[in-house]
Amino acid sequence: MRSVDDFLYKKPSEIQAVFVSDLHLSADTPRLTQAFIKLIQHLQQLPNLSELYLLGDWLDGWLGDDDYLDTADKTTHWLHPVITALQKLKGVQIFVMHGNRDFAISQKLCSSFNGVLLDEPFFLKTPTARIRLEHGDALCTDDVAYQRYRAIIRNPIVKFLLLNMPLSFRQKLANNIKTQATTQKHSKSATIMDVNDQAVQTALHDCDILLHGHTHRPASHQYGQKTRMVLGDWQDQTYQHNRCVHAVIALLVNQKLHLAKLSEK
Repeated sequence: MRSVDDFLYKKPSEIQAVFVSDLHLSADTPRLTQAFIKLIQHLQQLPNLSELYLLGDWLDGWLGDDDYLDTADKTTHWLHPVITALQKLKGVQIFVMHGNRDFAISQKLCSSFNGVLLDEPFFLKTPTARIRLEHGDALCTDDVAYQRYRAIIRNPIVKFLLLNMPLSFRQKLANNIKTQATTQKHSKSATIMDVNDQAVQTALHDCDILLHGHTHRPASHQYGQKTRMVLGDWQDQTYQHNRCVHAVIALLVNQKLHLAKLSEK
């Protein structure tokens, strides 16, 4: 797998779209936030970039846009530098998709940086392929308990009631959800938490490439003539006394989709 830098420096004029997921940004992840801002700054230098896709779990434990939009002085909010950076991506259409950790994002927040909230799945057509985009949690059908929870929490009535509760309550709830997710990650089998093969086959039925995140297992898988590509989560790691943020993102380069390794110090 090639590095993002390899594409940025060798083929800057051929990069047409960028896809990321599972950043899990929050007030507790300043290095991840800074790494994302650095990526955006790199993207500003690409002459033919037209689209940026945030395919779910861009934010972590996000239970209401009022957390940021209703802040008296937005410049004090941890998200403000990110919004400001996105606003500087002139000529680039930004698309946002819900994940399991940020399903409460609304178009109102996206509009603050001229973004568009997408329903999933979303289909992107190139001259050579039809690409299906989704977060990926809906493909993990073996995790019956999670799918039941997902159906409840995504219900419009439940969502409406949730968003009308006090922000302080929602913040506590978000912390509980994150704690439970961490616990379940260690208690559930790896198979249950991965995508279901039949769900993948169904998703691939009407596309050439399926691109998703969620599982934190970046790789490219072949299904005959079709491909499933998995984005990686963003990780703040220390290696040989050097801290670096690592991720696997996707780039549409000269109409061809590539997974690429991102490293930001």
